[in-house]
Amino acid sequence: MDNTKIRNVAIIAHIDHGKTTLVDFLLKQSHTFRDNAEEMSKTLIMDSGDLERERGITILAKNNAIHYKEYKINIIDTPGHADFGGEVERTLAMADGCILLVDAQEGPMPQTRFVLQKALDLNLKPIVVINKIDKPARRIPEVIEEINNLFLELAVHESQLEFPVLYAVGRDGKAFETLPEGSIESIPGSLEPLFEKIISYIPAPTGNPDEPLQMLVTALDYDDFKGVYAIGKIARGKATPRTAVVMITPDGTTKKSRIENVYVWDGLSRKEADEVVAGDIAAVTGFEKIGINTTICDEKTPEALPSVAIEEPTLKIAVGANTSPFVGQDGNLLTSRQIKDRLEKELETNVSLRMEIAGEKFLISGRGELHLSILLETLRREGFELEVSKPSVVTKIENGVTLEPFEEVIIDVPETYRGTIVSELAKRKAKLTDTFPHASDVRFVYEMSTRSLLGLRNTLVTLTRGSFVLNSRFLHFGPEEAAVQKTRKGVLVAHEAGKALAFGLDIAQGRGTTFIGPGVDVYEGMIVGENAKEDDIDINVCKGKQLTNMRSKSSDGITQLAPPVILTLEQALDFIEDDELLEITPKNLRLRKKYLSKVERSKHKKKE
Repeated sequence: MDNTKIRNVAIIAHIDHGKTTLVDFLLKQSHTFRDNAEEMSKTLIMDSGDLERERGITILAKNNAIHYKEYKINIIDTPGHADFGGEVERTLAMADGCILLVDAQEGPMPQTRFVLQKALDLNLKPIVVINKIDKPARRIPEVIEEINNLFLELAVHESQLEFPVLYAVGRDGKAFETLPEGSIESIPGSLEPLFEKIISYIPAPTGNPDEPLQMLVTALDYDDFKGVYAIGKIARGKATPRTAVVMITPDGTTKKSRIENVYVWDGLSRKEADEVVAGDIAAVTGFEKIGINTTICDEKTPEALPSVAIEEPTLKIAVGANTSPFVGQDGNLLTSRQIKDRLEKELETNVSLRMEIAGEKFLISGRGELHLSILLETLRREGFELEVSKPSVVTKIENGVTLEPFEEVIIDVPETYRGTIVSELAKRKAKLTDTFPHASDVRFVYEMSTRSLLGLRNTLVTLTRGSFVLNSRFLHFGPEEAAVQKTRKGVLVAHEAGKALAFGLDIAQGRGTTFIGPGVDVYEGMIVGENAKEDDIDINVCKGKQLTNMRSKSSDGITQLAPPVILTLEQALDFIEDDELLEITPKNLRLRKKYLSKVERSKHKKKE
């Protein structure tokens, strides 16, 4: 194919600004699917994973290709959350332009800024699409001004300050070059203005198809039939089946190999091709072992391409095999060896992840709590049983000084809770850098250490009754600050094994909040609730009411229990302290003490 007819476009946006929905309509309106195809009636076609559909976020960057007139448009759907920055960084390297999607009410958000910065650093040509213009609370003039200010701040050179702006209702598959007047619902439209702008504004890829082959691997896939698929943009030359090549790893090691099959994208699926020219995105097979940032090149001219830089991890957890009394009840993958093999497989494709082996434990470092919790949730659904420590920050030493990660934290909250935010963030030694009205809320911008940020989201859920939006992004490593005072109360710890009963839970609720309901199996050392005071309390939630032959007015009363607080995986990770663990199984999340018996806990406390 003539590479002047190819366009490589990444779609970038903040979470829930309509990115995946827009891609759905690009696929449908380009007639990628038959009129009677199943995909024509689906939504969120690109979010293929269960976790992506449940959470409404894009976790893995995905490729697809559509044909419009005589052009082929490769579309890269990138994650919007900074925790998946590793996915963003390497997939943007395959694009020549980007579509920046911004909500007409919310305007540019922190993750918009994060991904746009990456795109501008790579000199991608941006098209701005203001989406959801049918919202009653839209504030389009202010949003355009905020976008212009964002580009002024992030642009690498002057030419990036000029960009086309389109207006869209992605949910209806409509885009407009000028803001329509009147009722938008009644105005007919399609995404043709966006298709035309992609063709006219996004440049064709560079690279001479007649030069020797050169391709940087930016993603990997796998199936049992063909093995590993190495995915990337052809920088120059052509990729053809059954061709001898040389692989060059990031450390400069070379190894001879051979391309067996070559694939390109057609819609959502891959199809086999006889050749793929420079500028197009391809998947090639035939490699027994290959990694991200490996260059595949012609065997006669082995020249490596620059690697895509991946930012360092900021958070780590210790993961090990489940050692609770209930081990093996839910899952079938229980051993350290099985966990190690699975984590090593994950490291091959999850480039932001790091692993160190510490005895029977595995120290896993990632970009943030969401990044790590998605990995744990994935393992859980595959049948693994794990125990996980409290997250801690990744530190490094430079010139004898210990450095820890710092983040920019942006909180949008109703005016009513202004004092609550200021008070709580002051406790965590956060520095207020800006505050101003934003839409109908107040926006606070803070700089704080990642260590101080841990657990903040859970605390604010209680303090603001969930009426806040919090986003954060990594800024830099700075000198380590003094430890933040513990903000969590003590816990209620089961001191007997058995089945929780209403009478015992009623006593527990007199001391604090419970995490379990009647009929739940518990073991000694399992955390069953949060104490209203600072200290941990051992409590017997399996205690039943004593029955006697005597009757009294109060003896026949029904025990009324408050509903238990059920923590999500992220909330549970935030909740636990250094002497506690989170037990993760396919069916249950249990909080527990590291040392289950009261005697063991007392013994280790004295040693400390």
